[in-house]
Amino acid sequence: MRPKSFAAVTALRARRSEGDLQLFDADINADWTIGGRPNGGYLLALLARAALDSTGRTHVLATAATYLRPPDPGPATVSTEVLREGRSATQVRAWVSQEGETCVEAHVTVGRIDPASTPYWSAPAGRAPVCDFEDCFALREGPPGGHRVAIMEQVELRLDPRTLGYMSGNPSGKGEVMGWLTLPFGEAFDSVSLLFAADALPPATFDIEMAGWVPTLTLTVYVRAVPVPGPVQVLQRAQMIQGRLVDESCYVWDAEGSLVAQATQLAGIRLG
Repeated sequence: MRPKSFAAVTALRARRSEGDLQLFDADINADWTIGGRPNGGYLLALLARAALDSTGRTHVLATAATYLRPPDPGPATVSTEVLREGRSATQVRAWVSQEGETCVEAHVTVGRIDPASTPYWSAPAGRAPVCDFEDCFALREGPPGGHRVAIMEQVELRLDPRTLGYMSGNPSGKGEVMGWLTLPFGEAFDSVSLLFAADALPPATFDIEMAGWVPTLTLTVYVRAVPVPGPVQVLQRAQMIQGRLVDESCYVWDAEGSLVAQATQLAGIRLG
């Protein structure tokens, strides 16, 4: 399927207001799926887009999403409710539903990010540890024997060869996957598409042991800066696997090495 821009696949149509609620029509794109299930970061971007459209704010600052059930590709309704409107930030509740059932719900904080702002202080994490773009491996499909990853036909994902051991059945055991991500047509990343970037890489648990579907239960993303045009560097790191749950951290840097987003998620997993 010919790729569409990220702006096009997250576009919403304002329907009407119902009291304090604003309703939008959305079309969940079948090409942004993994094994037929929409990517969690893509769904979160739909909710964030609705939050911005409802408030007139410029940027997403933070999101905290809960995934109740995976929606099917196709028509869906996105609803928003402004919880608090402040001078520098507005909090919005947003959710996507199909046939009257809520699938994903999020609290979205929106406001404005000063593009000239620089960190006053940050932990000494250093620059992104990803290898050069040209030296990374272009991933065109999912893991051997896995489901079709339709989303790989839309974006360009280049993984660092040091984290590709799972492709040959030899994971390193470090629990890290990292690489570069480019949107269709080289579209510049913004505060909405960064939410997708924070959930775009294969599960970091692949670098420990191959598993099947790793469904996201909760996903929190902080947007820290407006990225410069170009691909972004992403590091996905598993923190702990216990009781059929895994928590992962994600860091996103822009093409100049500035940290632009960070995320944590809790997901289900079955190993052993």
